[in-house]
Amino acid sequence: MTEGTTSAAAEGGDTLTRLEQEGEIAADYLEGLLDIADLDGDIDMDVEADRAAVSIISDSARELQKLVGRDGEVLEALQELTRLAVHRETGDRSRLMLDIAGFRAKKRAELAELGAKAAGEVKSTGQPVKLDPMTPFERKVVHDAIAAAGLRSESEGEEPQRFVVVLPA
Repeated sequence: MTEGTTSAAAEGGDTLTRLEQEGEIAADYLEGLLDIADLDGDIDMDVEADRAAVSIISDSARELQKLVGRDGEVLEALQELTRLAVHRETGDRSRLMLDIAGFRAKKRAELAELGAKAAGEVKSTGQPVKLDPMTPFERKVVHDAIAAAGLRSESEGEEPQRFVVVLPA
């Protein structure tokens, strides 16, 4: 197929190729960052739920904690910088997810448990439950857990104090 030519069969593959390209650009950017910071780490790339997912892993996860920061603040900033690097190369806005030393995966499991617990409380009391303020990523995980429990939820408030309210069915 020549450049600039598309077909219906190629379009599905184009999305995957675009996400793989985002992952490659992000990996190159992050490898440069690791070199500058003189940190050891391996880069793992994947495509999850229509977005590129890049992880930095290391045998010495303690060393990578510098890149996670307090409650993931540095991780969030690095994710934004990585998305900007991808945008600069592709011209497209990226929804890439970055995880470092398994921090986001662990956080996702904790938040899913929090969402399930809140859903259980709403089911037993019939009353809405308001959770503490969360980042957009954290709210998304909680909303998904609540939906999986068969309940509804909404986000209320203004950033950075936006929070999830779990509602009775």
